[in-house]
Amino acid sequence: MRFPAGPGPLLVGIGVALVLVGLLAWSGLLGWFGRLPGDIRIQRDSVHIYVPIVSMLVVSAVLTVILQLIRRL
Repeated sequence: MRFPAGPGPLLVGIGVALVLVGLLAWSGLLGWFGRLPGDIRIQRDSVHIYVPIVSMLVVSAVLTVILQLIRRL
């Protein structure tokens, strides 16, 4: 299977994916993201530090699975 030439369809696909993720976040279905055990949050009076280690590992694993499935098609 060949993909259409040019960057247009790829940019449209990325845009659609971003809109879907935005809608999920807006609806509250991604409220767990960033609050997993292992994510580091330090909040003091004037300093807020946030390091989403485990959340980024989850994102990486999901993207790896999706890209592997797409690659096998």
